[in-house]
Amino acid sequence: MFRILFNAPEIPGNTGNAIRLAAVTGAELHLVKPLGFDFEDSKLRRAGLDYHDLAVVTVHENLDAAFAALGEGRVFAYTSEGSRIYTDIAYEPSDILMFGKESVGLSPADKVHSRVTDLVRLPMLSGRRSMNLANCASIVVFEAWRQHDFAQP
Repeated sequence: MFRILFNAPEIPGNTGNAIRLAAVTGAELHLVKPLGFDFEDSKLRRAGLDYHDLAVVTVHENLDAAFAALGEGRVFAYTSEGSRIYTDIAYEPSDILMFGKESVGLSPADKVHSRVTDLVRLPMLSGRRSMNLANCASIVVFEAWRQHDFAQP
């Protein structure tokens, strides 16, 4: 199934929501350190509710370690600077859907990492800076899953 990668997430509630997203869609959630919280954080636990045991969540020391562990697969980096719109991609179950930290998104180095297949964006009204991290991941994962007729893992 699809693999969600949050690079250095800062807000526990967003990661908690992503845990629920992974649990209900069968996607894997990969988190790259540094994390802006620990797994005992009450906001993370509240947002994830009782889905923590139903989701596949892996924490990686850095981005290169994450890519090594994830193995093959296209990497789509989601950024407001993306040249493609998320609905223009024919998603494959082995795809890695990479998102940056809430405060600044993906770093310039992340955007040009040798593993990145393409920079992708979600449309927004002009003059707006960004959308919520968990919401973006949900939109993309459900589009990818929809393209595969909501196949069960």
